[in-house]
Amino acid sequence: MASVDPSRSFVRDVKRVIIKVGTAVVSRQDGRLALGRVGALCEQVKELNSLGYEVILVTSGAVGVGRQRLRYRKLVNSSFADLQKPQMELDGKACAAVGQSGLMALYDMLFNQLDVSSSQLLVTDSDFENPKFREQLTETVESLLDLKVIPIFNENDAISTRKAPYEDSSGIFWDNDSLAGLLALELKADLLILLSDVDGLYSGPPSEPSSKIIHTYIKEKHQQEITFGDKSRVGRGGMTAKVKAAVLASNSGTPVVITSGFENRSILKVLHGEKIGTLFHKNANLWESSKDVSAREMAVAARDCSRRLQNLSSEERKKILLDVADALEANEDLIRSENEADVAAAQVAGYEKPLVSRLTIKPGKIASLAKSIRTLANMEDPINQILKKTEVADDLVLEKTSCPLGVLLIVFESRPDALVQIASLAIRSGNGLLLKGGKEAIRSNTILHKVITDAIPRNVGEKLIGLVTTRDEIADLLKLDDVIDLVIPRGSNKLVSQIKASTKIPVLGHADGICHVYIDKSADMDMAKHIVMDAKIDYPAACNAMETLLVHKDLMKSPGLDDILVALKTEGVNIYGGPIAYKALGFPKAVSFHHEYSSMACTVEFVDDVQSAIDHIHRYGSAHTDCIVTTDDKVAETFLRGVDSAAVFHNASTRFSDGARFGLGAEVGISTGRIHARGPVGVEGLLTTRWILRGRGQVVNGDKDVVYTHKSLPLQ
Repeated sequence: MASVDPSRSFVRDVKRVIIKVGTAVVSRQDGRLALGRVGALCEQVKELNSLGYEVILVTSGAVGVGRQRLRYRKLVNSSFADLQKPQMELDGKACAAVGQSGLMALYDMLFNQLDVSSSQLLVTDSDFENPKFREQLTETVESLLDLKVIPIFNENDAISTRKAPYEDSSGIFWDNDSLAGLLALELKADLLILLSDVDGLYSGPPSEPSSKIIHTYIKEKHQQEITFGDKSRVGRGGMTAKVKAAVLASNSGTPVVITSGFENRSILKVLHGEKIGTLFHKNANLWESSKDVSAREMAVAARDCSRRLQNLSSEERKKILLDVADALEANEDLIRSENEADVAAAQVAGYEKPLVSRLTIKPGKIASLAKSIRTLANMEDPINQILKKTEVADDLVLEKTSCPLGVLLIVFESRPDALVQIASLAIRSGNGLLLKGGKEAIRSNTILHKVITDAIPRNVGEKLIGLVTTRDEIADLLKLDDVIDLVIPRGSNKLVSQIKASTKIPVLGHADGICHVYIDKSADMDMAKHIVMDAKIDYPAACNAMETLLVHKDLMKSPGLDDILVALKTEGVNIYGGPIAYKALGFPKAVSFHHEYSSMACTVEFVDDVQSAIDHIHRYGSAHTDCIVTTDDKVAETFLRGVDSAAVFHNASTRFSDGARFGLGAEVGISTGRIHARGPVGVEGLLTTRWILRGRGQVVNGDKDVVYTHKSLPLQ
């Protein structure tokens, strides 16, 4: 369980688990059984049973199912005149008696399909007043668990002595949530999972935007802060009842997790130690490190500092960047020393060569970074620029101006130089910044962060740029969609995909860098050789390096192509062939065209013509950067217009796809999406707009006294 969250490490010792399923989970909005959700639940129980867990279910839903059935029967058997009369509410006990058999029949059928045996145990609170009953109950459950039978508990509402079982909270237990808590103690469960129709316990009603999920409940901290919403739409008490049961059980020694029964494989995720739902634990106040608060404070501090940065003059912001460039050069020896320690540790740990290559700050890199920062500093100030000016009406002028996005969260792997580029772009664009680099570059990132933040003046604040050091903090930051405005992941396909699946914050970036060079039949082969060699060999680990070489079929036997392939192999490039090329040229067959080598390797394939090349790129590429080598301008134009990638080149290496080479000063990343920036993302990609209206007391008043002119005005 390498990915177990530290606060959930206790799950490693869990053997006996009680799962309580709420009415809202087992039933749909119309009261009918939610067959898909119940089936998914049973499949998870089956998997746990196979893994050796002892699983006990406590299920609600009988009353809701019975009510739906009785309403239907009553409707079928009613005359039109009967339907005109006021309809009496159905008796809850009768509903329970009717619904119980249907609910259990469903569980029995589903478990039988999964080759699992289940059993039904109906109890009332008065049963637990008898010590012999409790002793026999434990003995029966132990016997069932030994036989790998799933005990399914439910309160026997049909014969409960309480007159109003949905309102009366007296007795040893008062609903199925409290029954689950009681059984956790009686049966010595290692974990209690309460499944609900929401993701966990929120600070307020989940429907309110200001409400935030509480990952770990601490009574002293949260009891007075939480505002509960309405009770369950179909059950008895909703979240209030669950929290009460969870507190009682956890205080007695059984950890409790409240999580969503709607989320895919939520039970398994809890037992894998993932940080989902809300945890109740008797020791939570001792080891909970309030990471939610620190993550939020870090983001809020970055936002506050960014607002102070925006209020500086253009020259003051420029000076900060120049100071950063000077500081990097002044501390180059220290930076290189820390980076060498990271590289040595990565090599000892057995990291792959492409990663070690990206990790290394090569000679001249600090000087190059400082030069890029000075170029960025001397560019036109990007914020508070008037982009459009319109006279709306007489003496009423509207301006569209550029402004920062707000707070950026950048997650990147391996490359410490990315930290410098991103930080300088954030400063120039007036944005707050949170950075999370890979653990393999921890020393490099730490020293670079210190050098840069030490150069930021106190009237802005060093918290403008925060450095995130643990993976746990990332999970918390990705939930702060009310504070963080954009996430930019720079790294592997897996990293980008994980982040996109884990946040509501907009994500900008690219998952793959599968770049193509297409050599057309009219290409100058000497030029093609120079471009191909540069695109592959200049920096093989870069996302803009060539991964696939497409060649017009007429060049299959040409000396020029042979020369290119020999040159690649001489430089140590491993060549793989597509279905045509591997037969024609004898290269090993490529496993997939959609593959980013990020190393000294590439795929070669033949295509019929430029349109075939375009189709291949659209099918297997990643919309990053693609190039055509040709002397035929018409064919070139077809390629340039036809390839739907972020960057498309004619007779130029794909390695030019870079913010610094484009004259952007630096880049925060390369985006293959369409919203809101595409290709190398520099300062402009970190800006948005706002509207400023300057008037002389005008009011709308139904537009009676306003004469709209909507006249474009000069910007100056």
